[in-house]
Amino acid sequence: MPTYSLDLGCGPTPKNFFNADIVYGIDVRDELEKNIYKADLITEKIPFEDDFFDFVTAHDFIEHIPRLLYKPERSYPFLEVMNEIFRVLKKGGKFRSLTPAFPSGAAFFDPTHLNFITELTFSEGFGANNSHTKAAGFKGEFKVESQTRQGAHLVSILIKQ
Repeated sequence: MPTYSLDLGCGPTPKNFFNADIVYGIDVRDELEKNIYKADLITEKIPFEDDFFDFVTAHDFIEHIPRLLYKPERSYPFLEVMNEIFRVLKKGGKFRSLTPAFPSGAAFFDPTHLNFITELTFSEGFGANNSHTKAAGFKGEFKVESQTRQGAHLVSILIKQ
């Protein structure tokens, strides 16, 4: 059975960190290739069915998703993106995030960085004890498999529970 991966904010070429058999991408740009879908994940859902992917990756992407937005009602786009990642991953599927993170200045100097990630963001916000994010609308639970630093970036691998 083939494995499927989805790369969020992929640009012209989806990344395949997990060496999946079939790779799709999502980006906001026009002129997208065959396996790349156009979607603005700040306001739109991931255009795939539930439990479809073995892997989802987001490299230099989630820092561009705001934590709070009024459209005109209040919403939490970062929580909604995490809900969407949870929705499209199969049980036991893996999400890999690579993002500039606190305390690195790279997390802050780019004015398009709207979401600041720390080493506790995923474990505390999306793990088993996530009562504050559940109250705000997060519906899932991830287990942090690993977190490492690559320079200014935090590399996190989460497993859908």
